[in-house]
Formats: sequence, structure tokens, C-alpha cells
Amino acid sequence: MADQSLQLKLSQKLALAPQLQQAIRLLQLNRIELREYIQEVLDANPILERTESESAEESPGDQTESLEQQDWETESLGNEQWMEGTSYDSFSGESQIADTSSDSLREHLLWQINLSHFSDVDTAIAEAIVYGLDEDGYLHDDIEDVRGSLAPELLVETDEIMAVLHRIQRLEPVGVATRDAAECIRVQLSALPSDTPARDLALRIARDYLEQVARHDFDELRKRTGAKEEAIVNALELIQSLEPRPGARYDNRRDEYLVPDVYVTRVNDEWRVTLNPENEPGLKLNRFYIDLLRKSGGKDAEYLKGRLQEARWLMSSLEMRNQTLVRVSQSIVEFQQDFLENGEMSMKPLVLKEVADAIGVHESTVSRATTRKYMLTPRGLFELKYFFSSHVRTENGGAMSSTAVKARLQLLLASEPPERPLSDQDLSELLRQAGIVVARRTVAKYRESLGVGSSSERRRLFHRNPARA
Repeated sequence: MADQSLQLKLSQKLALAPQLQQAIRLLQLNRIELREYIQEVLDANPILERTESESAEESPGDQTESLEQQDWETESLGNEQWMEGTSYDSFSGESQIADTSSDSLREHLLWQINLSHFSDVDTAIAEAIVYGLDEDGYLHDDIEDVRGSLAPELLVETDEIMAVLHRIQRLEPVGVATRDAAECIRVQLSALPSDTPARDLALRIARDYLEQVARHDFDELRKRTGAKEEAIVNALELIQSLEPRPGARYDNRRDEYLVPDVYVTRVNDEWRVTLNPENEPGLKLNRFYIDLLRKSGGKDAEYLKGRLQEARWLMSSLEMRNQTLVRVSQSIVEFQQDFLENGEMSMKPLVLKEVADAIGVHESTVSRATTRKYMLTPRGLFELKYFFSSHVRTENGGAMSSTAVKARLQLLLASEPPERPLSDQDLSELLRQAGIVVARRTVAKYRESLGVGSSSERRRLFHRNPARA
């Protein structure tokens, strides 16, 4: 008989705390969505309330102290360490600014692709996939359709397209470019850390038993999975927390009035980032229910304990969100200090990975933190995404950001003789003389993004209206 032995094996795993998972979800929300979410939580959780309801005589410090006296651990939501020494006087005239941008799901994905490490062939495949998405973010074309939409000279195999498709599905929003809701849920679950509670069972259910879930046949679900009722409930709650329509938040975009999420000021020759004080939701624990929890028992106590845990997680998650937003913004400012001091022509090429590596987070976290979040600087109000751009090669082997190249191109277009407008080839040559290597087709793309017509269109416009010269 073979010898039997018992062995102990130690291993380390990184587990994502529930409040960190929640903070990641909250990070992708803009200010309006976050405000609506917090209001929903306040309506559903009696233990949470806004600090504005406190009497004027009691200071925030007194509120925190009184909670500590009740032996309840609460997270500090203050941001004084970022606010110290900062004045908002220079922004006192800043009011709400209309958001007239139309950042679609397609534009958001193309922006991420442009800043990722895709080869030229993979970029062409990725763009073909993105242009095939519907408004919900689903890909209804099959792989052969995607291959047929590529340029004839691009001879790629099915495996190459599938590899790019899997990369696209992990971009933000996770689950985009899936073929149906079931695949979308599976991709989002797979993207979660392996130690996420209930993840493995949720994956099994999403893969094999969604039909039973749709029929609410939980007895059959327990029989087939062999899992206990509590485990199934936790798995279903995890599935319900996911977004089956990854493109949904890009639908029916309404005009919004922008308020900066962060401010950038110069203090003692240093550029400093501070949160907009309005980002602070001003939440606290309701003392009446805290006292009630201490005195009650049974189901009432269980209910209040659950709400107390939810309240703590939300407060902690909001603090993590704010800290991440400040860290990402501060890193951007450090990379783009030359832009703040000298303008667009000094913008440096910057990709998500550089900021992610600088602050020790994943690229997807930086993507979430920079989408629909706004920074007010002495040079104006910008979406954080604005500070990222691909690089253009220079003659001396260096690199220049595409934003800086566009600024130079705009100067050339502004100074051209209106009766003899410069062609894209002329503009490419002039940029090359300045040490910037840009192909003619790239010049055409940049010119179009600036809203400037071709040289023939500009010439016709001049002949129709010579007085504009």
C-alpha cells in the first residue's frame, strides 16, 4: 500500500477587501452619478446621514469625537492634508461650465487603444472590433465579419482576432465587445481578483446555470451546484452587482454642467492638487440608531449591524476614491508640469501605464479615475483624459506628444497664405524641418481633429470669400 502523508503548504494570496472593491466601482462614477448613488444609499440605510443636519454649534471635530466615545470605528473623511496652504480665491469666479463634449463609448475605447501597447496590426483589428459595437457595447459581428472588414493587405488568422478581442473585453468598461449578457457577466467575473468572495461559484452559475436563475428555480440551482443556500445567495448578489450592458452609461448623454473634481494651484513654486470640497459627501453615522443598536437584540440588531457595516464600507470606499483621484491627478501634474507653465506645445507624451506605475495601481484604475473627471488649472478646465496622448518621433530620436504636434500644426495653419493653403504634404515637410517626423496621413488625421478642411476646401472657401484674407 502506498505511503500516505499529510503536508502543510503555506501560500500568500492578495485578497481585495470589500470596501476596496466598492471604491473601484465608485471610481468610475462622475460627480453627478456619485451624488445620485449616495442619495440612494442614504434613502435605504437609516444609519447614514449627512453632516449638514448637525447643529451649527457643533464642529466636525466634535462629531468625530462623540462617535469615538461610543467605541465605534469610523473612517476619517477629511482632506485637510491636501487642503492646507491652498487658496481657492483665484477660482472664485469659476462657475458651472456646460459640458458640450460627446465622449462616446467608441471614443473612450479608441482612446484606451491609442494609449495601450498594441502593434499596428492589432490596432487595426481593435478598431474594427470597436466600430462593430452596438450602443450596449455588444459585438454582434462574428470573427469572419471582423476579418472581412480589415484592409485586404492585413492577412490575419482567427486566433489573432480572438486575442485582440479578449484584450478589448478587459478595457474599461470591462465586458465590452462580448457577444451577449451571459458572456459579459463571465468576463466581468473573470476580471475580479481570484479571492473575491463567491466569485468561483458565480462563474459556475454564469457559465452553466443562468437558465435556472432566469426561472428563479433555486432548488434546482442548489441541486446542480451542490452549494448551500447562503453561498448561492452571495454568488447571485455578486452577479447582480455587475453591469450586463457595459455601454449603458454612455447612452442618452444629457447636457451636464461641469464642476471641477480637483484644483491645481501653484504654492511656493510647487504645483499642488487639491480635491474640490464638494467632492466630500459629508456623511456620518446616525447617533440615534447607534444607541438603538447597542440596546437592541435579535433581528433588529442583526439588521442594524448589517446597515452599520454597509455605512462603514461606503465611507471608507469614498475616502479611497478621493485618495486615488488625488494621487492620479498629482501624478499627471508632475508629468505635465511643462504644460502648466508653458502651454500645449510643451505637453509631454503620456500613457496610462506611466501613471499607473508611478503610483502603484493598475492601468484600469487610472482609466476609471481619468474618465469624466475634471481638473481646473490656471490654463483652463480639462478632463483628466486630456493630459494623455501618444508620442510622435522627433529627428533626434526623442518623442513629442500628439497634443504638442497639433498645437504646432494649428500655428502653421493659422499663418498660411489663405490664397495658397498648405497641403498635408507641405505641412508634413514643415514639421519635419522643425525636427518632428509626422507622415502625411497623420497630418491629415490631426488636421481633421482640429476641424480644418483640406487644402482644396480651404482654397475654394477663399475664392468664395476673398475678404477673409
